[in-house]
Amino acid sequence: MSDGVKRTPTDWQSSEMGGRIRRRYAAERRFRWIGLGAILLSAGFLALLLFTMVSNGARGFTRTEVRLDIDFAKAALFLDPATVRANGAKAALARSDLQGVVARAAEAQYGGQGARLFADTAWLTVLDAIEADPSLLTRSGSLWLPASTDIDMAAKGDGDPAAEQSYARLSSGEAARTRFNGDFLTSADATDPAAVGIWGAFKGSLLTMLVTIAIAFPVGVLSAIYLEEYAPRNRWTDLIEVSINNLAAVPSIIFGLLGLAVFLNVMHMPRSAPLVGGLTLALMTMPVIVIAGRNAIKSVPPSIRDAALGVGASRIQVVYHHVLPLALPGILTGTIIGMARALGETAPLLMIGMRAFIATPPGGITDPATVLPVQIFLWSDEVSRGFVEKTSAAIIVLLVFLLAMNGVAIYLRNRFERRW
Repeated sequence: MSDGVKRTPTDWQSSEMGGRIRRRYAAERRFRWIGLGAILLSAGFLALLLFTMVSNGARGFTRTEVRLDIDFAKAALFLDPATVRANGAKAALARSDLQGVVARAAEAQYGGQGARLFADTAWLTVLDAIEADPSLLTRSGSLWLPASTDIDMAAKGDGDPAAEQSYARLSSGEAARTRFNGDFLTSADATDPAAVGIWGAFKGSLLTMLVTIAIAFPVGVLSAIYLEEYAPRNRWTDLIEVSINNLAAVPSIIFGLLGLAVFLNVMHMPRSAPLVGGLTLALMTMPVIVIAGRNAIKSVPPSIRDAALGVGASRIQVVYHHVLPLALPGILTGTIIGMARALGETAPLLMIGMRAFIATPPGGITDPATVLPVQIFLWSDEVSRGFVEKTSAAIIVLLVFLLAMNGVAIYLRNRFERRW
Protein backbone atom coordinates (compact mmCIF):
# COMPACT_ATOMS: atom_id res chain seq x y z
CA MET A 1 0.00 0.00 0.00
CA SER A 2 1.53 3.28 -1.04
CA ASP A 3 1.33 6.42 1.08
CA GLY A 4 1.53 8.64 -2.01
CA VAL A 5 5.16 9.67 -1.34
CA LYS A 6 7.68 9.06 -4.10
CA ARG A 7 10.68 6.98 -2.88
CA THR A 8 14.21 7.32 -4.28
CA PRO A 9 16.90 4.53 -4.25
CA THR A 10 18.77 6.42 -1.51
CA ASP A 11 15.72 7.01 0.66
CA TRP A 12 16.44 5.54 4.10
CA GLN A 13 12.74 4.92 4.67
CA SER A 14 12.26 2.77 1.57
CA SER A 15 11.92 -1.00 1.78
CA GLU A 16 14.79 -1.45 -0.69
CA MET A 17 17.16 0.52 1.51
CA GLY A 18 15.98 -1.35 4.61
CA GLY A 19 16.67 -4.69 2.94
CA ARG A 20 20.07 -3.46 1.82
CA ILE A 21 20.98 -2.39 5.35
CA ARG A 22 19.83 -5.72 6.78
CA ARG A 23 21.97 -7.62 4.28
CA ARG A 24 24.94 -5.39 5.10
CA TYR A 25 24.60 -6.05 8.83
CA ALA A 26 24.18 -9.77 8.18
CA ALA A 27 27.36 -9.79 6.08
CA GLU A 28 29.24 -7.97 8.83
CA ARG A 29 28.03 -10.52 11.40
CA ARG A 30 29.09 -13.41 9.16
CA PHE A 31 32.49 -11.83 8.64
CA ARG A 32 32.91 -11.33 12.40
CA TRP A 33 31.97 -14.96 13.12
CA ILE A 34 34.27 -16.22 10.38
CA GLY A 35 37.15 -14.19 11.81
CA LEU A 36 36.43 -15.46 15.32
CA GLY A 37 36.25 -19.01 13.99
CA ALA A 38 39.61 -18.59 12.25
CA ILE A 39 41.19 -17.34 15.48
CA LEU A 40 39.69 -20.19 17.49
CA LEU A 41 40.85 -22.73 14.90
CA SER A 42 44.39 -21.32 14.96
CA ALA A 43 44.40 -21.27 18.76
CA GLY A 44 43.17 -24.88 18.80
CA PHE A 45 45.94 -26.06 16.50
CA LEU A 46 48.49 -24.15 18.59
CA ALA A 47 47.14 -25.67 21.81
CA LEU A 48 47.23 -29.14 20.23
CA LEU A 49 50.83 -28.61 19.14
CA LEU A 50 51.91 -27.39 22.56
CA PHE A 51 50.04 -30.20 24.33
CA THR A 52 51.62 -32.82 22.07
CA MET A 53 55.10 -31.42 22.50
CA VAL A 54 54.80 -31.00 26.26
CA SER A 55 53.19 -34.42 26.86
CA ASN A 56 55.80 -36.21 24.77
CA GLY A 57 58.74 -33.99 25.66
CA ALA A 58 58.18 -33.99 29.42
CA ARG A 59 59.20 -37.64 29.51
CA GLY A 60 62.44 -36.74 27.76
CA PHE A 61 63.52 -34.77 30.82
CA THR A 62 63.26 -37.86 33.05
CA ARG A 63 65.37 -41.00 33.22
CA THR A 64 64.74 -44.44 34.71
CA GLU A 65 67.55 -45.83 36.88
CA VAL A 66 68.18 -49.32 38.23
CA ARG A 67 70.14 -50.00 41.42
CA LEU A 68 73.28 -52.10 41.07
CA ASP A 69 75.45 -53.39 43.90
CA ILE A 70 79.12 -53.71 42.96
CA ASP A 71 81.90 -55.12 45.13
CA PHE A 72 84.87 -53.21 43.74
CA ALA A 73 87.25 -54.89 46.18
CA LYS A 74 86.61 -58.25 44.45
CA ALA A 75 86.53 -56.80 40.93
CA ALA A 76 90.34 -57.03 40.55
CA LEU A 77 90.80 -53.56 39.12
CA PHE A 78 94.27 -53.42 40.73
CA LEU A 79 94.05 -49.74 41.59
CA ASP A 80 94.26 -47.84 44.83
CA PRO A 81 92.39 -44.62 45.65
CA ALA A 82 95.61 -42.60 45.76
CA THR A 83 96.33 -43.41 42.11
CA VAL A 84 92.83 -42.35 41.11
CA ARG A 85 93.11 -39.08 43.03
CA ALA A 86 96.47 -38.34 41.44
CA ASN A 87 95.68 -39.25 37.84
CA GLY A 88 91.90 -39.09 37.66
CA ALA A 89 89.51 -41.98 37.21
CA LYS A 90 89.51 -41.90 33.40
CA ALA A 91 93.28 -42.12 33.14
CA ALA A 92 93.66 -44.65 35.96
CA LEU A 93 90.93 -46.95 34.63
CA ALA A 94 91.81 -46.59 30.96
CA ARG A 95 93.04 -50.19 30.65
CA SER A 96 90.65 -51.80 33.13
CA ASP A 97 87.59 -53.75 32.09
CA LEU A 98 85.07 -51.55 33.88
CA GLN A 99 82.34 -52.48 31.41
CA GLY A 100 82.90 -56.14 32.18
CA VAL A 101 82.78 -55.43 35.91
CA VAL A 102 79.39 -53.76 35.53
CA ALA A 103 78.06 -56.56 33.31
CA ARG A 104 79.18 -59.31 35.70
CA ALA A 105 77.71 -57.47 38.69
CA ALA A 106 74.39 -57.07 36.83
CA GLU A 107 74.28 -60.77 35.96
CA ALA A 108 75.13 -61.74 39.53
CA GLN A 109 72.36 -59.55 40.94
CA TYR A 110 69.60 -59.92 38.35
CA GLY A 111 70.36 -63.16 36.52
CA GLY A 112 71.79 -64.07 33.16
CA GLN A 113 69.99 -61.22 31.33
CA GLY A 114 70.79 -58.67 33.99
CA ALA A 115 73.17 -56.72 31.78
CA ARG A 116 70.28 -55.94 29.42
CA LEU A 117 68.55 -53.98 32.16
CA PHE A 118 71.17 -51.25 31.96
CA ALA A 119 72.08 -48.76 29.25
CA ASP A 120 75.20 -49.31 27.19
CA THR A 121 76.75 -46.23 28.80
CA ALA A 122 75.94 -47.25 32.39
CA TRP A 123 79.61 -47.93 33.07
CA LEU A 124 80.34 -44.23 32.48
CA THR A 125 78.14 -43.44 35.50
CA VAL A 126 80.24 -45.90 37.50
CA LEU A 127 83.36 -44.14 36.26
CA ASP A 128 82.01 -40.78 37.42
CA ALA A 129 81.13 -42.27 40.80
CA ILE A 130 84.69 -43.59 41.25
CA GLU A 131 86.13 -40.24 40.26
CA ALA A 132 83.89 -38.51 42.82
CA ASP A 133 84.69 -41.06 45.56
CA PRO A 134 87.88 -43.09 44.90
CA SER A 135 87.34 -44.98 48.16
CA LEU A 136 84.74 -47.08 46.28
CA LEU A 137 87.65 -49.14 44.91
CA THR A 138 88.24 -50.60 48.37
CA ARG A 139 84.67 -51.55 49.23
CA SER A 140 81.28 -52.40 47.78
CA GLY A 141 78.81 -49.76 46.76
CA SER A 142 75.21 -49.42 45.63
CA LEU A 143 74.85 -47.22 42.55
CA TRP A 144 71.87 -46.02 40.56
CA LEU A 145 72.68 -46.54 36.87
CA PRO A 146 70.65 -45.53 33.78
CA ALA A 147 68.30 -48.25 32.61
CA SER A 148 68.14 -49.57 29.07
CA THR A 149 65.75 -48.03 26.56
CA ASP A 150 63.28 -50.92 26.90
CA ILE A 151 63.10 -50.58 30.69
CA ASP A 152 62.87 -46.81 30.45
CA MET A 153 59.98 -47.00 27.99
CA ALA A 154 58.26 -49.60 30.18
CA ALA A 155 58.56 -47.30 33.20
CA LYS A 156 56.85 -44.57 31.19
CA GLY A 157 54.00 -46.85 30.09
CA ASP A 158 55.12 -47.44 26.51
CA GLY A 159 57.16 -50.63 26.68
CA ASP A 160 56.70 -54.14 25.30
CA PRO A 161 55.23 -56.89 27.55
CA ALA A 162 58.61 -58.45 28.40
CA ALA A 163 60.10 -55.10 29.40
CA GLU A 164 57.03 -54.23 31.45
CA GLN A 165 57.34 -57.52 33.37
CA SER A 166 61.00 -56.83 34.05
CA TYR A 167 60.23 -53.33 35.24
CA ALA A 168 57.41 -54.62 37.46
CA ARG A 169 59.85 -56.97 39.20
CA LEU A 170 62.38 -54.18 39.64
CA SER A 171 59.86 -51.68 40.99
CA SER A 172 58.35 -54.21 43.37
CA GLY A 173 61.82 -54.70 44.86
CA GLU A 174 62.47 -50.94 44.94
CA ALA A 175 65.35 -51.50 42.54
CA ALA A 176 64.12 -48.98 39.96
CA ARG A 177 63.25 -45.30 40.08
CA THR A 178 62.45 -42.47 37.69
CA ARG A 179 63.89 -39.02 38.31
CA PHE A 180 64.66 -35.75 36.57
CA ASN A 181 67.50 -36.20 34.10
CA GLY A 182 69.78 -33.22 34.64
CA ASP A 183 72.37 -34.74 32.33
CA PHE A 184 70.04 -34.04 29.40
CA LEU A 185 70.66 -30.32 29.90
CA THR A 186 74.41 -30.61 30.48
CA SER A 187 75.57 -33.33 28.04
CA ALA A 188 76.18 -33.42 24.30
CA ASP A 189 75.12 -35.91 21.64
CA ALA A 190 75.65 -39.66 22.08
CA THR A 191 74.70 -42.93 20.43
CA ASP A 192 72.80 -44.12 23.51
CA PRO A 193 69.47 -42.31 24.15
CA ALA A 194 70.05 -42.66 27.89
CA ALA A 195 73.20 -40.53 27.64
CA VAL A 196 72.23 -37.85 25.09
CA GLY A 197 71.97 -34.18 25.97
CA ILE A 198 71.25 -30.87 24.27
CA TRP A 199 73.97 -28.69 25.79
CA GLY A 200 76.31 -29.19 22.83
CA ALA A 201 73.61 -28.23 20.30
CA PHE A 202 72.32 -25.41 22.51
CA LYS A 203 75.78 -23.91 22.81
CA GLY A 204 76.27 -24.29 19.07
CA SER A 205 72.98 -22.44 18.43
CA LEU A 206 73.97 -19.70 20.87
CA LEU A 207 77.36 -19.15 19.23
CA THR A 208 75.83 -19.26 15.75
CA MET A 209 73.18 -16.68 16.68
CA LEU A 210 75.82 -14.39 18.20
CA VAL A 211 77.81 -14.47 14.97
CA THR A 212 74.65 -13.93 12.93
CA ILE A 213 73.41 -10.89 14.82
CA ALA A 214 76.91 -9.40 15.14
CA ILE A 215 77.12 -9.29 11.34
CA ALA A 216 73.54 -8.98 10.11
CA PHE A 217 72.30 -6.25 12.46
CA PRO A 218 74.92 -3.51 11.91
CA VAL A 219 75.29 -4.21 8.18
CA GLY A 220 71.51 -4.34 7.69
CA VAL A 221 70.84 -1.15 9.64
CA LEU A 222 73.62 0.80 7.92
CA SER A 223 72.40 -0.41 4.53
CA ALA A 224 68.86 0.71 5.34
CA ILE A 225 70.09 4.15 6.47
CA TYR A 226 72.14 4.64 3.32
CA LEU A 227 69.40 3.53 0.93
CA GLU A 228 66.73 5.64 2.63
CA GLU A 229 68.67 8.77 3.58
CA TYR A 230 71.68 9.12 1.30
CA ALA A 231 71.40 7.01 -1.85
CA PRO A 232 70.43 8.93 -5.01
CA ARG A 233 67.26 7.89 -6.77
CA ASN A 234 68.39 6.29 -10.03
CA ARG A 235 68.18 2.97 -11.80
CA TRP A 236 71.10 1.52 -9.83
CA THR A 237 69.47 2.06 -6.48
CA ASP A 238 66.21 0.74 -7.94
CA LEU A 239 68.09 -2.39 -9.00
CA ILE A 240 69.56 -2.76 -5.50
CA GLU A 241 66.13 -2.41 -3.90
CA VAL A 242 64.63 -5.03 -6.20
CA SER A 243 67.55 -7.37 -5.48
CA ILE A 244 67.13 -6.99 -1.72
CA ASN A 245 63.40 -7.69 -1.96
CA ASN A 246 64.09 -10.79 -4.05
CA LEU A 247 66.78 -12.01 -1.65
CA ALA A 248 64.27 -11.91 1.22
CA ALA A 249 62.17 -14.49 -0.65
CA VAL A 250 64.98 -16.79 -1.78
CA PRO A 251 64.75 -20.35 -0.33
CA SER A 252 67.13 -20.79 2.59
CA ILE A 253 68.91 -23.75 1.03
CA ILE A 254 70.26 -21.41 -1.67
CA PHE A 255 72.11 -19.49 1.04
CA GLY A 256 73.50 -22.83 2.23
CA LEU A 257 74.88 -23.47 -1.25
CA LEU A 258 76.35 -19.95 -1.25
CA GLY A 259 78.00 -20.56 2.11
CA LEU A 260 79.38 -23.88 0.90
CA ALA A 261 80.81 -22.32 -2.25
CA VAL A 262 82.25 -19.14 -0.71
CA PHE A 263 83.12 -19.80 2.93
CA LEU A 264 84.23 -23.43 2.64
CA ASN A 265 85.45 -23.98 -0.92
CA VAL A 266 86.97 -20.55 -1.57
CA MET A 267 87.86 -19.13 1.86
CA HIS A 268 88.59 -22.57 3.40
CA MET A 269 86.95 -21.80 6.73
CA PRO A 270 86.47 -24.64 9.24
CA ARG A 271 83.62 -26.95 8.30
CA SER A 272 80.68 -27.35 10.70
CA ALA A 273 81.73 -24.33 12.75
CA PRO A 274 79.45 -21.67 14.28
CA LEU A 275 81.49 -19.04 12.42
CA VAL A 276 80.50 -20.42 9.02
CA GLY A 277 76.95 -21.10 10.16
CA GLY A 278 76.60 -17.56 11.50
CA LEU A 279 77.95 -16.03 8.28
CA THR A 280 75.56 -18.10 6.18
CA LEU A 281 72.55 -17.20 8.32
CA ALA A 282 73.63 -13.55 8.35
CA LEU A 283 73.38 -13.50 4.54
CA MET A 284 69.87 -14.90 4.84
CA THR A 285 68.79 -12.51 7.61
CA MET A 286 70.21 -9.24 6.27
CA PRO A 287 67.54 -8.63 3.57
CA VAL A 288 64.78 -8.91 6.19
CA ILE A 289 66.54 -6.41 8.46
CA VAL A 290 67.18 -4.02 5.55
CA ILE A 291 63.54 -4.05 4.44
CA ALA A 292 62.22 -3.60 7.99
CA GLY A 293 64.80 -0.89 8.66
CA ARG A 294 63.86 1.07 5.55
CA ASN A 295 60.17 0.92 6.40
CA ALA A 296 60.87 2.06 9.96
CA ILE A 297 63.05 4.95 8.80
CA LYS A 298 60.47 5.94 6.20
CA SER A 299 57.76 6.09 8.87
CA VAL A 300 59.57 8.85 10.80
CA PRO A 301 57.69 12.12 10.05
CA PRO A 302 59.59 14.50 7.73
CA SER A 303 58.82 17.34 10.14
CA ILE A 304 61.32 15.90 12.62
CA ARG A 305 64.07 16.01 10.00
CA ASP A 306 63.09 19.55 8.97
CA ALA A 307 63.03 20.76 12.57
CA ALA A 308 66.48 19.31 13.29
CA LEU A 309 67.92 20.82 10.13
CA GLY A 310 66.25 24.13 10.96
CA VAL A 311 68.11 24.46 14.27
CA GLY A 312 71.47 23.81 12.61
CA ALA A 313 71.96 20.04 12.92
CA SER A 314 74.04 18.37 10.25
CA ARG A 315 72.71 15.54 8.09
CA ILE A 316 74.54 12.90 10.10
CA GLN A 317 73.26 14.39 13.37
CA VAL A 318 69.71 14.33 12.08
CA VAL A 319 70.01 10.65 11.18
CA TYR A 320 71.76 9.36 14.31
CA HIS A 321 70.25 11.70 16.94
CA HIS A 322 66.65 11.87 15.71
CA VAL A 323 65.70 9.50 12.89
CA LEU A 324 67.47 6.34 14.06
CA PRO A 325 66.25 6.44 17.70
CA LEU A 326 62.66 6.86 16.50
CA ALA A 327 63.00 4.09 13.92
CA LEU A 328 64.80 1.68 16.27
CA PRO A 329 61.65 -0.12 17.55
CA GLY A 330 60.63 -0.97 14.00
CA ILE A 331 64.16 -2.06 13.16
CA LEU A 332 64.24 -4.33 16.20
CA THR A 333 60.91 -5.84 15.14
CA GLY A 334 62.42 -6.79 11.78
CA THR A 335 65.47 -8.14 13.57
CA ILE A 336 63.27 -10.32 15.78
CA ILE A 337 61.60 -11.80 12.70
CA GLY A 338 64.91 -12.42 10.95
CA MET A 339 66.62 -13.98 13.97
CA ALA A 340 63.61 -16.18 14.71
CA ARG A 341 63.76 -17.46 11.15
CA ALA A 342 67.51 -18.04 11.43
CA LEU A 343 67.18 -19.90 14.75
CA GLY A 344 64.83 -22.46 13.23
CA GLU A 345 66.72 -23.01 9.98
CA THR A 346 68.13 -26.41 9.13
CA ALA A 347 68.63 -26.63 5.37
CA PRO A 348 71.46 -24.06 4.96
CA LEU A 349 73.36 -25.49 7.93
CA LEU A 350 73.11 -29.02 6.52
CA MET A 351 74.78 -27.77 3.37
CA ILE A 352 77.83 -26.51 5.28
CA GLY A 353 78.28 -29.75 7.22
CA MET A 354 76.66 -28.95 10.57
CA ARG A 355 74.95 -32.34 10.65
CA ALA A 356 78.01 -34.16 11.94
CA PHE A 357 77.98 -36.20 15.13
CA ILE A 358 79.40 -33.82 17.75
CA ALA A 359 80.04 -35.50 21.12
CA THR A 360 81.84 -32.50 22.68
CA PRO A 361 80.32 -29.00 23.12
CA PRO A 362 82.16 -26.35 21.07
CA GLY A 363 84.66 -24.19 22.89
CA GLY A 364 84.52 -21.31 20.40
CA ILE A 365 83.12 -20.16 17.08
CA THR A 366 85.71 -22.14 15.09
CA ASP A 367 85.16 -25.52 16.79
CA PRO A 368 82.95 -28.21 15.21
CA ALA A 369 79.37 -27.82 16.38
CA THR A 370 75.78 -28.47 15.57
CA VAL A 371 72.61 -26.51 16.35
CA LEU A 372 69.29 -27.41 17.94
CA PRO A 373 67.20 -27.73 14.73
CA VAL A 374 69.82 -30.00 13.16
CA GLN A 375 70.09 -32.02 16.39
CA ILE A 376 66.32 -32.48 16.37
CA PHE A 377 66.49 -33.60 12.75
CA LEU A 378 69.23 -36.12 13.50
CA TRP A 379 67.42 -37.57 16.53
CA SER A 380 64.16 -37.88 14.61
CA ASP A 381 65.99 -40.11 12.12
CA GLU A 382 67.28 -42.53 14.77
CA VAL A 383 65.92 -46.08 14.97
CA SER A 384 65.85 -46.40 18.77
CA ARG A 385 62.52 -45.49 20.36
CA GLY A 386 64.34 -43.71 23.15
CA PHE A 387 65.17 -40.84 20.78
CA VAL A 388 61.48 -40.05 20.14
CA GLU A 389 60.89 -38.38 23.49
CA LYS A 390 64.34 -36.78 23.35
CA THR A 391 63.32 -35.16 20.06
CA SER A 392 60.20 -33.67 21.65
CA ALA A 393 62.21 -32.51 24.68
CA ALA A 394 64.72 -30.80 22.37
CA ILE A 395 61.85 -29.06 20.58
CA ILE A 396 60.66 -27.70 23.94
CA VAL A 397 64.17 -26.38 24.63
CA LEU A 398 64.25 -24.78 21.17
CA LEU A 399 60.89 -23.09 21.78
CA VAL A 400 62.02 -21.80 25.18
CA PHE A 401 65.25 -20.49 23.60
CA LEU A 402 63.22 -18.74 20.88
CA LEU A 403 60.81 -17.20 23.41
CA ALA A 404 63.71 -16.03 25.57
CA MET A 405 65.48 -14.46 22.61
CA ASN A 406 62.29 -12.76 21.45
CA GLY A 407 61.59 -11.60 24.99
CA VAL A 408 64.96 -9.87 25.19
CA ALA A 409 64.42 -8.26 21.78
CA ILE A 410 60.93 -7.05 22.72
CA TYR A 411 62.29 -5.60 25.97
CA LEU A 412 64.97 -3.71 24.04
CA ARG A 413 62.39 -2.52 21.53
CA ASN A 414 60.15 -1.15 24.28
CA ARG A 415 63.16 0.25 26.12
CA PHE A 416 64.24 2.38 23.16
CA GLU A 417 60.77 3.28 21.96
CA ARG A 418 60.05 7.01 21.84
CA ARG A 419 56.76 8.72 21.21
CA TRP A 420 56.23 11.96 19.35
